[in-house]
Amino acid sequence: MTQQKNRPHVLMMSEITADGKLTLKKGASSKILMKHMAHETEILLHTTRAACDAIMVGSETIRIDNSFLTVRMVPGKSPLRVIPNRKGDLPLSSNIFKHDAETVIAVSETAPAERIEAIRAAGAEVIICGSDHVDLPHLLSVLYERFGVRKMMVEGGPTLNWHMLHHRLVDEIRLIHLPFIVGGDDTPSLVGGMHSESEDDMIRLELRSNYLCGTNLVTEYEVLYPDEA
Repeated sequence: MTQQKNRPHVLMMSEITADGKLTLKKGASSKILMKHMAHETEILLHTTRAACDAIMVGSETIRIDNSFLTVRMVPGKSPLRVIPNRKGDLPLSSNIFKHDAETVIAVSETAPAERIEAIRAAGAEVIICGSDHVDLPHLLSVLYERFGVRKMMVEGGPTLNWHMLHHRLVDEIRLIHLPFIVGGDDTPSLVGGMHSESEDDMIRLELRSNYLCGTNLVTEYEVLYPDEA
């Protein structure tokens, strides 16, 4: 796909069950399923983080998983942690506020000034972009121009994944397939958001690679948006 010149190249990476789910059930941490990944796949995840300038996850992922988003198991620098959080209301006790990596919290203009100051006091940088919601295209432009982010990975939940794809900000997808079926009508899947009105709205993927990593199948795709397929 043709990439805007003022934003990073974006890789979306996720573990996913055979029935397309991210977690055991709604509100459950993804770490429950991730602990069943092969060790070789854990290495792949951390190697990918080390190869990126930034890593982005959604606010709900931080609230539920309390992720560190750092590089472990392999050598390399931890990427810049980027969390869109429009009201700036993440718990300041979250692991992303530890000083083991740099953190950027992206808020909207609706975020109270006292919350912004509290986040800065916790050691994170704040980017204000968007009037009511975080403007993701603008955020990626700021990350590119001000922070020098050239490659970013997204380990988002379904809401962030949908918004990133909706704004055509994802270039490639890497999926770690877990050999489980968990079911559940409301169990989070890879992408949430609004449904497609017709098949013309579907975002198509071109398979670029597939391989076994330990006991896990890994598939890699290029993203093809409707008028580019």
